[in-house]
Amino acid sequence: MVELGVNIDHVATVRQARRGVEPDPVWAAVEALLGGADGITFHLREDRRHMQDRDIERLKEVVPGPLNFELAAVDSIVDFACAIKPAMAMLVPERREEVTTEGGLDVAGQKTRMREVVAKFAASGIRASAFIDAEARQIDAARECGFEVCEIHTGPYAHAFNRLHDETLPEVARELERVAEAGRLIQSAGMQFNAGHGLNYRNVGPIAALPGVSELHIGHSIVSRAIFDGMREAVREMKRLIEQASRAIDPQHSPQRDEGHKGNTKK
Repeated sequence: MVELGVNIDHVATVRQARRGVEPDPVWAAVEALLGGADGITFHLREDRRHMQDRDIERLKEVVPGPLNFELAAVDSIVDFACAIKPAMAMLVPERREEVTTEGGLDVAGQKTRMREVVAKFAASGIRASAFIDAEARQIDAARECGFEVCEIHTGPYAHAFNRLHDETLPEVARELERVAEAGRLIQSAGMQFNAGHGLNYRNVGPIAALPGVSELHIGHSIVSRAIFDGMREAVREMKRLIEQASRAIDPQHSPQRDEGHKGNTKK
């Protein structure tokens, strides 16, 4: 089954609105795991607008599931990630003026730096992931730089779906096929195919049904639902939708996908 990594950044965003102690993103992570999440995702931004260093230290101390550490290729944060030793570190682009990540990382335009950071992660026993747009050029560059995982930016698909509400319409179908083709290229290159950004309870099904997709990382939609239903129930419902959709995936999946999951899930 496709696995679900729950992003807890937005819980920290609510807390930082008052610079207080609640709601606690670490407790949210525990609740997410109790609701069926397969792992926890978080982004430590250079400006510390939501997650704080101590949050991540506490996550490492108390969360039994795998952690996916999102970060920009900034030396101080890369070093911190290497000290924390999450299961996976995902390099993302970052601009201070953006509200949320607005596009994929340009791996092809900074191969030397990417190789340096990936090597650091490898030396610390951390799997390296690249958050990229659905472009063959970026997938090829990620392979050349040694990334084990590529997470495809699903924002363009999500925006089209949310506007038109029908995955069979040409604009939505075109964006979905771009993600699907990227997934095929990623797997052909021997890397793990993940996806995320902008996914919610209405649009997650077609992405979860793509052949070979391993993990979906979802945050804002789940945290939004949790305000009304609680974190455990919000995660349970998202997990149910993903499992329902992913049953359509060909069970004859590649050995590479299974190998990539060893030691990285709590199944």
